[in-house]
Amino acid sequence: MHIELKGRKAIVTGSTAGIGRAIAEGLARAGASVVVNGRTQERVDAALREMRALLPKAELTGVAADVATAEGCAALFAQAPDADILVNNAGTARLNNFFDQDDGEWLDLFQLNVMSGVRTARHYVPKMTANGWGRVVFISSESGLNIPKEMIDYGVTKTAILAVSRGLAELVAGTGVTVNAVLPGPTNSEILSNWMKSTAQEQGITQEQAEQQFLNTARPTTLINRFATTEEVANMVVYACSAQASATTGAALRVDGGVVRSVA
Repeated sequence: MHIELKGRKAIVTGSTAGIGRAIAEGLARAGASVVVNGRTQERVDAALREMRALLPKAELTGVAADVATAEGCAALFAQAPDADILVNNAGTARLNNFFDQDDGEWLDLFQLNVMSGVRTARHYVPKMTANGWGRVVFISSESGLNIPKEMIDYGVTKTAILAVSRGLAELVAGTGVTVNAVLPGPTNSEILSNWMKSTAQEQGITQEQAEQQFLNTARPTTLINRFATTEEVANMVVYACSAQASATTGAALRVDGGVVRSVA
């Protein structure tokens, strides 16, 4: 299968590192012009330098904007008013104690993990439907199905993303716009890799041992028995953004390494 996205413009939120960065690179390799987004100009500029060195023929631009806020989304829309492909990847996770969290922490996470995608979809999708073609992908998580007790707030936001994605797919049915969610499992992304490095240093073990320990204790149902790479997650996203995926919509596409024990 050859995926060709030349002539398509893609916006990937939270794409200066990790899964978002791999998605941006994958879309660029397929020929799309890609808007890289991050919270700071420094991170955006660094990502663009590295990506242009890796993909010298790619059409890449950057927008520094904090999409966790309405103001940040407005700044993104002002600099990148249109898109054929929207990947709502911006988000974070943090270990916490449910009983110690206050309302502000819950609401802050919801603004980033959920409302960023709501706002961007609200802006870009009507123009996609008017054009008769578009691709929207929300990055959820297997934690949206298996709520982790060590970060219940994160699981709740990822469940909410599944609801937004399915509802939006229903809303734009028959327009040529598809909407899907992708559910990564444990992945060597920037956030989780940093956690594993910290754990390894604290316990005096290697990062690989820390990852295996995490899988054994927190994700024992894994079938691949390793962390996925960011490129493996990006491959699913690039497919969902392709012309070949025109009959795939309203779906929750798992790249979880088999962590979720379900046949559907």
